[in-house]
Amino acid sequence: MIGRGVLVAGLVAAAASTAWAQAVEPFLGRATQAWKGHRTRELTEGSDTVRLRIPGLAVSAAVRPAQAARLLSEYLGDAEEVAFDLDEVRYASPDHAYAQFTRRFRVRGTRDERTETVFLGYRRVAGEWRLREVNIAP
Repeated sequence: MIGRGVLVAGLVAAAASTAWAQAVEPFLGRATQAWKGHRTRELTEGSDTVRLRIPGLAVSAAVRPAQAARLLSEYLGDAEEVAFDLDEVRYASPDHAYAQFTRRFRVRGTRDERTETVFLGYRRVAGEWRLREVNIAP
């Protein structure tokens, strides 16, 4: 009986993980397009607060979406996006997901390509995934 219970729990967890992945995919696709187009308001839209950890900015407390969008716009301002590729999605719980992206870009006026790792943290509220955190690592 114990073995069967463990198997059932594993199947339930796998099914839940698949459901989370399907639920978050459209939001990550929109996030990718917003990032590539530097449409930061679209990226933060619907969030109550967003925590930013970006190079050149002291670790932020959670800020309102409009302020997060302005700060991200300033950071992205002189960049030309080459690629923004989803590497991995992890689920901390049924309502928390983290996506890891590899960002490749050029600073305007140069040919040098740079790479960063971007982590976007999401929380599911009322059936929709909302951006909660942006963490950029060189």
